[in-house]
This record gives sequence, C-alpha cells and structure tokens, in this order.
Amino acid sequence: MHASPMKPVETLGIPEPDLDAGGALWTAREIEQQPAMIARTHALVADLADRLASFVGPVTGDPAARVILTGAGTSSYIGECLAPLLDRQLAARVDAVATTDLVSAPRLYLDPAQPLLLVSFGRSGNSPESVAAVELAETLVGDVRHLIVTCNADGALGKVAVRETMTLLLPEETHDVSFAMTSSFSCMMYATLAALSAPHVLDDRVGAIVEAAARVLEDAGAPTQALALHGFERVVYLGSGLFKGLSREASLKLGELTNGGVATAFESPMGFRHGPKTFLNPRTLVFVFVSNDPTTRRYDLDLLEELRNDGVAARVVAVATRPVADGDRDAILVPDMAHAPDVDLLWPYVIVAQLFAFHASRAAGLTPDNPNRQGTVNRVVQGVRLHPLDA
Repeated sequence: MHASPMKPVETLGIPEPDLDAGGALWTAREIEQQPAMIARTHALVADLADRLASFVGPVTGDPAARVILTGAGTSSYIGECLAPLLDRQLAARVDAVATTDLVSAPRLYLDPAQPLLLVSFGRSGNSPESVAAVELAETLVGDVRHLIVTCNADGALGKVAVRETMTLLLPEETHDVSFAMTSSFSCMMYATLAALSAPHVLDDRVGAIVEAAARVLEDAGAPTQALALHGFERVVYLGSGLFKGLSREASLKLGELTNGGVATAFESPMGFRHGPKTFLNPRTLVFVFVSNDPTTRRYDLDLLEELRNDGVAARVVAVATRPVADGDRDAILVPDMAHAPDVDLLWPYVIVAQLFAFHASRAAGLTPDNPNRQGTVNRVVQGVRLHPLDA
C-alpha cells in the first residue's frame, strides 16, 4: 500500500511550489505573517514602555516642541497615516515629512530653535535620504532626539553619530526580502503608535487588531483575486482622515507590484469630487476605505453612493467593518471591528490593498518578489546624489 503524497504547504491559499516558481513566495509569506509579527511587535514595545516614555516624553509632552515622522516612499506613508491622530494625542506638534522633502529643502522643515523628536522609519535603514535626514537634523536643530524604527539590525540608519538616540529594532522577519514593503510597513506603523501613545494603551486592543488582520487574510483572498483577474486599467483608492495616508500606500503598492502597468490614484472621498474624479472611466476600479467615525462615515458613504449612481467606474468596492447597503456585493468586510477606532483599522485595511496588489501582479504575469525586471527601481533606492548643505 502506497502512502498518499503530502499536500504542499500553502501560503495565501496557494501552494508554495507554485509561488516559488512564479517569483511570489517571499511577498506571499510577508503578507501572511503580519498578524504574528504585529503581536510580536506589541510585546517588544511593551517591554520597552518605560524607557520609551522617558526618552520621548521631554519632547512629546512639550507644547513648544515638534515631532516629525519621516521616511521615504512607503516608510513616509506610515507618518501620513499616524500624524493626524498623534497630533491630537500629544502636546507637541506632530507632522509627517518625507525624508525626500527634508533632504531637498531642510531649512523649510527644520527649525533650529524648536525642540524636535525625529522619528525615522527604515525597513533596511540604508536609504541614503534616511541617513542624510538624521544628519541634517543633528546639524541644524539645537535640541533634537532621534527615535529610529527599523527592521534591520545592520542598517546604516542606526549607526549615525547623534547626541540622543533610541532604536526600536523590530523582529528580523519584518525585514522584508521582497521588493515591496508589507510586514515592514505594518509593524513599523504599529511600533510607532505604541511608542508614542500612553504606555500599554494598546494592550486591550492588540488582540482584536491581530484577529481582524488574520480574518482578512482568510476572507479577502478570493474576492481580491477575482477583482485582480478583471484586468482593470485604472484603480483609485479613497480614504478620509487616517485612511488618506493609507490610500496613498495602497496606490503605491499596486503601482510597484504591477510595475506601473495599472494607473493608480488616491484621494479623500470629499476631495475626489474636486477634479480627480475625471480619472474615472469604464475600466476603473474604486476602493473606498470606510471610516467608523459616525460623521466621517456619512461623507464616505455619500461619495460611495454617488460613484455607483454615476455608473462611470466599472466597480466601486467598499472596505468597511459592516455592510454599507443591503445585499451589497461590492464590499470587503472586516469582522468584529464595527466599534473600533479608525486607527485600529489601518492594519486589516492595508492587508486588503496588499492582497489585491499581489494578485494583480500575478494576473499580469509578473513576479511580485521582483516585478521591475528592467532594474530601474530597486528594493533599496539607488542613484541618489547627496549635496552639501549651503551656508
């Protein structure tokens, strides 16, 4: 009697040999590992809670001070997602400013007389702009502290000589091998929210966040794959408040993983009417990240209804925590989060966007782990020429 062959291991519901053959294994693993990595990141930050509070408190508790959340590309969108909320929570002013802006116009963003906490994000920590932004802040600002949030113990970002610094080194697995940032984005974002919030404030919420992320991985794979197989020429992501930054990250992820093969756009639902709506055509897919805030949700649903009634876009899909219309087939729902604050939805919502981008890349015949075959863009940016600071 012959033993039956072992079923191959699956990731994202796809046999790993198929993923490996299609250059998609690392991306799939890094998307799927996010619930576990978020839980480990929470534990890591919780263990450092007292040290973090002592380090950031002199700046975050000072109304005359400033916090800048900075990174390049996907890393900069971490700041865009969190800055509006942290600015309300902290006494200091909080802004998201990309390293690419800081380095090219440092005196526009850095005030020599204003105490500063520069929070620098880096998957690898080797982007030249990230290192340069730290050095410029150290040169131009009299009172500056650096919180480095990184996934790479050997990155250059953590080795810059500065006066006051603390490094949050995330689990090694979050140092994504694949081209596009997925678990590195979600875990650096979680670590930053935890580090700059009151100690242990997320202890009672992390379980629901992790569970919601896991449920989305289970439930959203099939619908996002089905949408990807339609071959839409254009995709729009819309989000209000914290979700505007998320819509920008979603747009970039799709652009990266399809190597620019799908035209993308992002906006807020309210802002979309003011010109960007002309982007729509019959080959366009629209995703709307629906807020749980009662006021904001009404505006999101107004735009959702308007776009569907216009009948211009091919599909308008709500990403939400509860149905937005009776019998709505164009909705991807995050279960058991109907009463969660919007910030807790960032993680399950971004997984929806990552899954769609992953499936769209495969549907286009690309290799998600390295979709840019020409080598004109790279996992760690190349070709940056840094110029000295003029007197």
